[in-house]
Amino acid sequence: MEKMPQLGVGTFRLEGKVARQSVMDSLDIGYRHIDTAQIYGNEEEVGDAIQTNGIDREELFVTTKVWYEKLGRDHFIPSVHTSLSKLKTDYVDLLLIHWPYPNNDIAMDEYLNCLAEAKEQGLCRHIGVSNFTLSQMQQAVSILGKNTIYTNQIECHPYMQNRQVVAACEEHNMNVTAYMPLAVGKVMKDDTLLAIAEKYAASPAQVTLAWLESKGIYAIPSSTSRKHLQSNFDAQKVQLDERDISRINELDNGERIVDPDFAPDWD
Repeated sequence: MEKMPQLGVGTFRLEGKVARQSVMDSLDIGYRHIDTAQIYGNEEEVGDAIQTNGIDREELFVTTKVWYEKLGRDHFIPSVHTSLSKLKTDYVDLLLIHWPYPNNDIAMDEYLNCLAEAKEQGLCRHIGVSNFTLSQMQQAVSILGKNTIYTNQIECHPYMQNRQVVAACEEHNMNVTAYMPLAVGKVMKDDTLLAIAEKYAASPAQVTLAWLESKGIYAIPSSTSRKHLQSNFDAQKVQLDERDISRINELDNGERIVDPDFAPDWD
């Protein structure tokens, strides 16, 4: 698929049969955008689900991410071949650098040039980054050139709206993909979101996903429950008015959920 669907399904923390079933259910429901990563340890199960479902590969948008330990020139391309083998596909639609290399111990131009090489070799159709800061995005654009980086995948939800990074992505003509869009379920208990959800006969999760869509932000919520996968998919029918979008904008408090010890210095 040439263009990434706005709503995808994430597979972070899903393992084994659970990961396989989640992707199977997602494809049955109608999702066509599936996100995985080398470090999730589930590329094989994602590949099984895609193959078993039998949907034409051209109808799918599959993303995987190169783990930082594989960013060196010797490991990069071989690791992508391993991912493709596990996913049982000749290419991914989007290949991301999962995290910038900690402390720049491997130079960014080394691994970004490997990323560009993967695209030249036909191993992926689009290339992008994840968890890149403002200065790292600027550096990446100076290395790869304008309009080359398809997306920056970042933590983004009502409590961590990452506005500076989102604005910079727009300036660089990069899509923004939100991971953890439901703040690991915290949105379900939020009084403001509950009130807005009642107005639209929707769930707080649906309202959150509709809010991201209203901003042109892509989202990859994950779930092991078919019911929740369906509910998230149905969020595409919810159209929020400007006032409710503003109310959700006000929930931003900079609460970051994902902050491993190898993370960059956040903006």
